[in-house]
Amino acid sequence: MRREDVAVRGMHKTTGYSHAAKVGGLVFVAGQIAQDVEGALVGRGDIEAQAVQVFDNLKAVLASAGATLDDVVKMTTYTTSLAYRPKIAEVRARYFKTYFPPNTFVVVASLAAPEYLLEIEAVAAVP
Repeated sequence: MRREDVAVRGMHKTTGYSHAAKVGGLVFVAGQIAQDVEGALVGRGDIEAQAVQVFDNLKAVLASAGATLDDVVKMTTYTTSLAYRPKIAEVRARYFKTYFPPNTFVVVASLAAPEYLLEIEAVAAVP
């Protein structure tokens, strides 16, 4: 199978990576962080605001690939503090109401920049 690039709309520009790629019936979404469409940080020091932006970014990338959050078959969540877990779960429940995809939750010392508190990557099955 050949990789298909995904023309992502409504997202900040990337440098050195792509927001998503499709292979067969799967969409692989790069880790999304709390950046708005202009690339500015959303929610400095605020895990809830960052989580909302991250899930909105996931939705936008998936939509560009012809998928939705309901099509997600695997997620990996990276955060910089275990204390953020309840708030991340609360925000995730706003986006996943009846189906909760498999998720691996990882606490790391740092993400790509110290102001980022959360990053989530996903794999979705394109209908």
